[in-house]
Amino acid sequence: MLSTEDTLLEAGFLLETGLWRQADLFLDLSDPFSTEVKLRILLMGLRRSGKSSIQKVVFRKMSPSETLFLESTNKICREDVSNSSFVNFQIWDFPGQIDFFDPTFDYEMIFRGTGALIFVIDSQDDYMEALARFHLTVTRAYKVNTDINFEVFIHKVDGLSDDHKIETQRDIHQRANDDLADAGLEKIHLSFYLTSFYDHSIFEAFSKVVQKLIPQLPTLENLLNIFISNSGIEKAFLFDVVSKIYIATDSTPVDMQTYELCCDMINVVIDISCIYGLKDGAGAPYDKESTAIIKLNNTTVLYLKEVTKFLAPVCFVREESFERKGLIDYNFHCFRKAIHEVFKVRMKMVKSRKAQSRLRKKKGATPNGTPRMLL
Repeated sequence: MLSTEDTLLEAGFLLETGLWRQADLFLDLSDPFSTEVKLRILLMGLRRSGKSSIQKVVFRKMSPSETLFLESTNKICREDVSNSSFVNFQIWDFPGQIDFFDPTFDYEMIFRGTGALIFVIDSQDDYMEALARFHLTVTRAYKVNTDINFEVFIHKVDGLSDDHKIETQRDIHQRANDDLADAGLEKIHLSFYLTSFYDHSIFEAFSKVVQKLIPQLPTLENLLNIFISNSGIEKAFLFDVVSKIYIATDSTPVDMQTYELCCDMINVVIDISCIYGLKDGAGAPYDKESTAIIKLNNTTVLYLKEVTKFLAPVCFVREESFERKGLIDYNFHCFRKAIHEVFKVRMKMVKSRKAQSRLRKKKGATPNGTPRMLL
């Protein structure tokens, strides 16, 4: 019979071996010149549909009540979101009244570097005009860039009954896909989300959008699967603590109540850290020492630990499994090392691409900076 120490070392060895195998897989399959340019996420929709409010609630920590006083956007607003190496993109917020298909507007340049196009539809308004604009936008964008992910946020559903929510989503889904089928574009895949500021649905929807833009997602999911299977954990999320977007989770299903508990826990950790965790009012409230344990009244334990400056896994563990906390912590240490290895790979890829770009620029210019003429 194995002792507790032998069991911990054996399980930890299995976990560490599996994690580094996944890191090796990431090294083998990644294109070393694919991460220099930030992908864009476009926020589009009619006026007053909630585009700017979504951006500010998710990425600026604005409260839903404050969004009522936002003025209508009258120009394209761009914002860099660079919380970590995995959450690294630009948000472009388009005014609803702008006609970016005007001949003087270079819409090809905009769509060429776009990873996801989010079209926001106000569920409490007549959405026929919005669907017409959406169809025009999708068809033009797809001609320029077939790799764009098209996402539809059916927004402000907090004012609808449950039956009305389902009926609205079904109707919008049917009409949007029928319009594409009539145009011979059945192969375009649309994703639909019911969203609201007054619950966590807007954060979950953005999580799904961002995950599609993370090339390391399969690796992160495999790391989490190995971690929970060797630690007796029921469910685990890898969160960006700044935005409360989860960039990866294990293969078990996600339910809204579980996600909301994770978001609430992150809020508690950050709030308490800001009050009691700063030394002489300096430093960061969230650092490598950050950890939290919350025991619920249903024999479940929530466990959060820092992985990087902006990332933390939140785990759901049964109380009887949490008695082996030493094993969980050892396996977490292995998991953390693997995540940092993925970060190192990412940085090598970025540096390699930048060096390649500089070399190409040097080859394309004479010593005095005048471009060479190709004969």
